[in-house]
Formats: sequence, structure tokens, C-alpha cells
Amino acid sequence: MKEPVLITGACGFIGSHLSERLLKRGHPVTGIDNLQTSSIENIKHLEKYSGWKFIVSDIREKIPVAEKMRIIFNLACPASPIHYQNSPIDTILTNIMGSLNVLNFARSCEARVVQASTSEIYGDALEHPQTEGYFGNVNTVGPRSCYDEGKRAAETLFYEFNKNFGVDIQIVRIFNTYGPNMARSDGRVVSEFVIRALEGRALEIYGLGEQTRSFCYVDDLVDGLIAVSELGEKYTGPINLGNPDEMTINHIAALVLEKTKSKSEIVYHPARIDEPRKRKPDITRARQLLGWAPKVGLNVGLNRTIQYFMKPEALERTEHENNRN
Repeated sequence: MKEPVLITGACGFIGSHLSERLLKRGHPVTGIDNLQTSSIENIKHLEKYSGWKFIVSDIREKIPVAEKMRIIFNLACPASPIHYQNSPIDTILTNIMGSLNVLNFARSCEARVVQASTSEIYGDALEHPQTEGYFGNVNTVGPRSCYDEGKRAAETLFYEFNKNFGVDIQIVRIFNTYGPNMARSDGRVVSEFVIRALEGRALEIYGLGEQTRSFCYVDDLVDGLIAVSELGEKYTGPINLGNPDEMTINHIAALVLEKTKSKSEIVYHPARIDEPRKRKPDITRARQLLGWAPKVGLNVGLNRTIQYFMKPEALERTEHENNRN
């Protein structure tokens, strides 16, 4: 039997894909999620796997797992601005207290733990593209700081547990990711544009639309996360995981309209506070250490994402999310 794996935030967008991939590879997987911003619908199909176990719990309180785990992926945290700004204190406590609980559990199990950090570490970056050695340009008291600073503090906790207690850690900084299982209510660029285009509503852009992003399809990101967890050498990171193909928000909006054949208009609003102007990962380290680079191009990834949001079950999730929120 392959090594047992614990995934926090297992019902989330990335966590649900990672859980399924590891189960298919033969790993027993235990998932934890408090369902605050995620959906149980994302993991219902995993019940067919004998190695799957799911626990509704909040990592800020404890890690309610009796079995010893060998690999832990810490993905638990609201990740979209709408969600983390709705619950800023919960967000920063998940990053600090939740990470502390995960690290203590990893120490007790002698497990390797992969921390899902974020490109938001770099803030409104003054270095472009962003390398792992860049310290960032982050506002500590802005509307995004609960997430940005929470993730930065979590990285510090992980490093201190490695230095002081020898906990085997690896930190990955995840850039914009998209694909099936994204929450329809989280306001992220790709999902928001696709949903609005399909429904004939205006696509809303904040600022002039010349700010740039780099979009990684979720299957590629999962490949990268697993590759990080399998590094044969002691390497703590951080490692950027993302697609280095950079484009403007105007470009992605036009592409979504073209692919959906939508007649939706594009409406511009004032720029949001502290929104990054440029975002592009330097993935040299991931290429060298993991042999990893994205494989799924934007055309293919967008087609798959649009098809997902056109399914009846995806529409049902919208009603559920709206009722919950």
C-alpha cells in the first residue's frame, strides 16, 4: 500500500482534484474541510474509493486524525478575495493557528508536509517576473492583507518548525489556477467571466484591464504539487507553481466572449485597492528541481472549464452557494 496522505481543504477547488489524483494512484487519503467556502459536492464522487475518508473539521481547532500520516498537503484557507475579505479574521487565524496545528501533527507523525502558499506573497510586485527570492511588496493593513500576510506568516511558521524541530516541509507558491470545481460565487477571474458570459451578463473589469495574470490549469498544478511531495532531497522551498504565459485581463475577457459566443458587454469599474498590476511566475526552480512545467494550454483549459460550467449540476451548485452565502 502506498503512503497515507492527509489533505486539509479537501473539498476546495484544488483539494478535490488532488484528492482524486492521489486516490487513483493508490494512496489512502483522508480529507478535512470545514466547508466554510468549499462544497461537499466536489468530493461526493470520491466515495467509490475504498481508501477515501472525509472528516468535517476546522484545522484552527485541532487535527482530528488518529492514524499516522506520511504526507500532508495543507490547502485549508479561503483563497478568493470575496471569501477571505468576508472573513478576514478567520482567514488569518486559519493561516496561523491552523498551520500551527498542522505542523504539530506533522511533527508527531514524522510526516512530510507541503504548504500551499500563494503568489500573493509577492503583493503588487516590483519585480517581474516574480522569482522565489523576491521579498514582495505587500500592504500590511490593506483589504487583501488578511490573506497576504497570513500566508507570509504561515511560511515563517513552516520554516521555524523545520529549523527547530526538523519537520520535513516544502512550500509552494501557487499562482492563478482555474478549471472544473471552481466555486461559482468566489469571483475569481476565469470562473466569473465564464459564468457571466454564459448567462449574458456584463463582464466586469476593475481598472483599465491592462493588469496581467498567468493562468495555470488545475491538472498541471496537481502534477506540480505531487512532484514537490516526492522530492527525494531535503528541500524546503519555496517553489513557484504557475503558468508563465502572461496576458492582460482584457485579453482573457475577449477570449471568453469568443469561446462562449456571448454577446455580453464589458463594463469597467475603478481599480481595486492593492490589486497586483503584473503577475507572472518565474518557474526556473520548478523546471530544474521537478522537471515540471504546465502542459495544458489556455485554449484547451478554457474549453474544459466552459464545458464544466454549462453542466446542469454546476448550475445547481450556484443555487446552493447562493443560499449558503
